[in-house]
Amino acid sequence: MAELPPIPVSFLRAGLLCRCPNCGKGRLYSGYLKVVEACGKCGLELRKHDAGDGPAVFVVLLVGAIIVALALWVEISYQPPYWVHVVIWAPAILGGCLGALRPAKAILIALQFKHRISGFDQAG
Repeated sequence: MAELPPIPVSFLRAGLLCRCPNCGKGRLYSGYLKVVEACGKCGLELRKHDAGDGPAVFVVLLVGAIIVALALWVEISYQPPYWVHVVIWAPAILGGCLGALRPAKAILIALQFKHRISGFDQAG
């Protein structure tokens, strides 16, 4: 019986689930943002990735734009005291950035793998 060709893994699915961009099953991280040496399922070497500051820049700009828009809306609509803004938006900024950073880095690594750049060899 002939072996079926591997089903391509969606970079978005692999990134959002923080999985290996090759097989979609192995874990991508060994810590919060520390990438594993190699995939535990397919053996793809992942330590050579180069996400750089890209994920942090995207997350800060996106979360910042959303929070500023919401803060302006709350200010215009309700005009709460400034301490209310601090109580609401400081945790929202921190939570939004920390929550989105991991999948953003994973998506960028998956895109690098898909397009064979930044340390991923041509054999994939």
